[in-house]
Order: sequence, then structure tokens, then C-alpha cells
Amino acid sequence: MSDEKKVILVIARQDKVEALRMASGLTLLDDLVLVDVLGELADDDETALQLEALEFAEVPVTNVDPVSEVGLERLADDILRSDVVYLI
Repeated sequence: MSDEKKVILVIARQDKVEALRMASGLTLLDDLVLVDVLGELADDDETALQLEALEFAEVPVTNVDPVSEVGLERLADDILRSDVVYLI
């Protein structure tokens, strides 16, 4: 097994709260975790709780506009620099 840290990207598309929860769990590994959220997040307690956990773990959560050129470029860059990508 390699000691090299991996970059793990979680793309929150459909079940965004579950994607945030999964990203929180991935912080237990010693890898770099990134989260790209396509569109907007819900404004509810469950989402807030997951965002708080990710903030505590220093996981960057980025809102990406999937219909803008800038948003698509950001998403493409994050995918290319990642070793593992989860689309949820």
C-alpha cells in the first residue's frame, strides 16, 4: 500500500446531503478531500451539520455553476487533478 496522499473529489449533484456526508467520512483517510457542489445547497439543518463537519476538517466546498464556462472549467480542473472522483 502506498503512503502517498491521494486527492479525492466528491461531486455533489443529485443527493447533495449524502455527498457531503460521504466527503466527511472520507476525511478519516489521510487524503486530501475536495467537494464541488453543482448548483445550490438546501438551507436545512442536515446540510448545515454536514457543512460544519467539513469546515472543521478543513475540506474546501465549492459551489460550481454547471451551465457557465467558468464553472465547467473549474469542475474540469478539479477532476483532472484528482486521483479519485465520486459523483453523487
